[in-house]
Amino acid sequence: MTTPPPQDQAPYPPQGQAPYPPQPGFPQQGQAPYPPQPGFPQQATAPYAPVPPAPKRKISFRTIRTIVVILIAAGGAIYGYVSSQHAPNTAKVGDCMHRGNSSNTNPELKVVDCGSSQAQYVVLAKIEGLYATDTMASSKCASEAKNFKYTYTESGDGKDFLLCLKDK
Repeated sequence: MTTPPPQDQAPYPPQGQAPYPPQPGFPQQGQAPYPPQPGFPQQATAPYAPVPPAPKRKISFRTIRTIVVILIAAGGAIYGYVSSQHAPNTAKVGDCMHRGNSSNTNPELKVVDCGSSQAQYVVLAKIEGLYATDTMASSKCASEAKNFKYTYTESGDGKDFLLCLKDK
């Protein structure tokens, strides 16, 4: 059977004090283990070797390739956005158009400023829907826009539509 500690003493030694009394012949905690020997110079402790600077990071081929791919994709997106701003599907009644080539099957129309020297046609009507033949397109323009001279149909890229045009 054990006896409880006396009431005026703590069961553990207070912090910062050694739990046991010092023993003769052994150094105290925090003291140097051995005193310097007489007649011999004390050796200096060697400092730590300096840490070499971090090597300069080289840009890898993979990083360069990724940057180039991102730039090409961004350039393509910007080009697509800018070129779509003048596409025929953005035309409204009263807009002016420019014909990019002389092809009758793919005239490459684009919207231009009406004050521009490139303006060749004026949009009289824009009609949603699919018009498979020139006869169907011409009869629809005749009923929607008097004085029209040309028709332009576009289909397959989202919404199908018909533009009724006249010379500027």
